[in-house]
Amino acid sequence: MSETMQQGSRKHTEVAVGILFKDSGEMLLTTRPDGKPYAGYWEFPGGKIEEGESVEQALRRELHEELGIIIAGANVWKVTEHDYPHALVRLHWCRVHKWQGQLQMREGQAMSWQAWPPRVRPILPGAYPVLQWLAEERGERFDAAVLG
Repeated sequence: MSETMQQGSRKHTEVAVGILFKDSGEMLLTTRPDGKPYAGYWEFPGGKIEEGESVEQALRRELHEELGIIIAGANVWKVTEHDYPHALVRLHWCRVHKWQGQLQMREGQAMSWQAWPPRVRPILPGAYPVLQWLAEERGERFDAAVLG
C-alpha cells in the first residue's frame, strides 16, 4: 500500500492505528510528542504506512518504534478519513489484544490506560468516529463536544 493516494488536489496519508486493550477492557492512549502537529493531544498510537508495507507491518513497526512492544498481530477493524489542516489522513484502525514487552514511551509522550469513557483531554479529532463506535458497542451515547 502506498503512503499516499491522490484524492482531488490533496493526497491521503495512510496511517495504521492500534487500539491496545488490556484484558480488563482499558485502552491505551498516548500524547502526541512535542514538535508534531497537535502536540499534547491524546491519541491511539500508530503512524504512517510506508511504501510497500501492509497495515499490519506498519503498525508492528510503529508500535515497536514508539512503545517498544511487539504485537501478536493486527487486522483492520475500521477505516476512517480525517481532514486536518496539515494532512488528509486515512486511518486504518486495528484492535490489539496481545503484545510482548514492557511499554516504553520512546518519543517522550505520556501514556494512560483509560476505562470507558476515556477521561483524558483533549483527544485528537480523528479518533472521534472510533470512540463513537466503541460507545455504540457498549450501548452508550458519545458526545464528541466534550473531547476537544
